[in-house]
Amino acid sequence: MHDLLFIGMEHWDEVWRRSQSLAAGLARRFPEHKILFVSLPVDFSHAIRAGRWEVIRKGARPVPPQPVPGLPNIFVFHPVKLLPHTILPCRLLSEARIRAQIRSAARALGMEKPLLWIKPHWAAHMVGRMGERAVVYDVGDDWSAISQPAFAKRRTVAEDAYLTRRADAVIVVSERLREQKAALIDHVNVIPNGVEAERYAPICERTLPPHPLTQGWTRPVLGYTGMLHPDRLDIDLLVAAARAFPEGTVALVGPNMLDEGRQRRLEAEPNIRLTGPVAHSELPPVMTAFDVCIVPNLVNAFSESQNPLKLFEYLASGLPTVSTPVSGFRDYPDLVYLADTREAFVAAIRAALVESPELPPRRRLAVQEQTWEARVDAVLRVFDSLPSSPSSPSMALTSSRQ
Repeated sequence: MHDLLFIGMEHWDEVWRRSQSLAAGLARRFPEHKILFVSLPVDFSHAIRAGRWEVIRKGARPVPPQPVPGLPNIFVFHPVKLLPHTILPCRLLSEARIRAQIRSAARALGMEKPLLWIKPHWAAHMVGRMGERAVVYDVGDDWSAISQPAFAKRRTVAEDAYLTRRADAVIVVSERLREQKAALIDHVNVIPNGVEAERYAPICERTLPPHPLTQGWTRPVLGYTGMLHPDRLDIDLLVAAARAFPEGTVALVGPNMLDEGRQRRLEAEPNIRLTGPVAHSELPPVMTAFDVCIVPNLVNAFSESQNPLKLFEYLASGLPTVSTPVSGFRDYPDLVYLADTREAFVAAIRAALVESPELPPRRRLAVQEQTWEARVDAVLRVFDSLPSSPSSPSMALTSSRQ
């Protein structure tokens, strides 16, 4: 293990995802090494255009890396993006400045030749330019499959392909992603998501005190946790479930990325609750109010590339789960109720509400070995296979953007 320069695709906040779990696991395992976690850039140019004075008042200079409470060897850094990326020269200048900010932050922490861990495809420009020892590309989704303009998709595909070929090791969360990368490179490491199973065990036992957020939720409570994303959620299915159980509550717990039209449709149903994000530590008490976990996800190329975190969390809780036949949940047909139509989904919820008491312990047993500690072990095996020489930059990516 060496110092780690971790380029994240989200902020380090109270809503933990794969990145935070792996970084925290490595930090605890190797307290003598530093991890610089680079969160999303502060978009100063957009703040000026949007009149976001709370951002403008802070100025265009980045704040020095800040230690994470409870994890003193992880430092979070927010670079500042000054120029818009819609024009190629501005984009190249902005990327160069962001790289310089990150290198400066790493030097301030005394990091020399760190491992460079990249999550977002748009960080491809950093390969070979960060003084890194080696590069790991960790892929959690097929971002080329989301709804986006054609030019944005071309850039996503180009950046992803460049990173896949240039990285010293590629990690993916699912077999579908492994198959995609196999067309570009010979070896891909599949490391799925994991779970802290002991955190979710008390949910089914109902031994946790109720969370204040759940006050007023009438039963049955049909609960969903995770990002509300337009390429992920089946809004028609959610509305159908809410109307089938008008006496109950459909609770959607997580960051809201829905457009105004989709959000209005959900808010029009009196028993649907959109809570917004909930802290990692508070998720089990919220889930204690659930009677059934629901996964009303669209079956598409985007969802097929995933290995959902919620799969492991739901199984670890022991709660009955009703899902559309999406990737991950299909692997547990004897523990998850699968439904491919609105009618079947509602019928599955009714069956889940009166299921056999022998199912919850079987669910929890199924993920007993699927821990984040085991995933960290797998990551360390990848680290052991890395070369000691740094990757070299290439002009191919720059030319592919034009």
